[in-house]
Amino acid sequence: MSLDNKPVYAGGCQCGAVRFRVEGKLANVSVCHCRMCQKAFGSFYAPLATAPEGGLSWTRGEPKRFRSSNHVLRGFCAECGTPLTFEAPDGVALAIGAFDHPQEVMPTKQWGVEGKLPYADDIPSLPHRETMDDVGEASYLRSLENFQHPDHDTDCWPEAKQ
Repeated sequence: MSLDNKPVYAGGCQCGAVRFRVEGKLANVSVCHCRMCQKAFGSFYAPLATAPEGGLSWTRGEPKRFRSSNHVLRGFCAECGTPLTFEAPDGVALAIGAFDHPQEVMPTKQWGVEGKLPYADDIPSLPHRETMDDVGEASYLRSLENFQHPDHDTDCWPEAKQ
């Protein structure tokens, strides 16, 4: 929280080249199942939250943008490809997964359900395991080094090696 009790959020791309800060209440926290959002995110749906007007600032770099329709720009990191924004005439929505604490940004509705993949609702019932449970099948996990930007702001990235 900021001093004036407005919520404050931060986030960015996977490599750290683009970082953002949002001051104020998020709106339209949702997932969109339309085919355009599926392609833009390379996923089953796009989880998005709209920043308040004037509340979004880019604190490191800025997204590259692709015009996906006559009304919408899609922002992404030009370095690592992380999807970051859905920019429409009524505001800028940010990818929920790009927030440092995505668990704090819970969707309250779904859009584009005509494009919902027929198995999307069944995914929670699939067998599930933790990442390291896969070491037997994916032995490379034993020596995995994470080069992803951490989930907090840094003065510079990549950090200097000691």
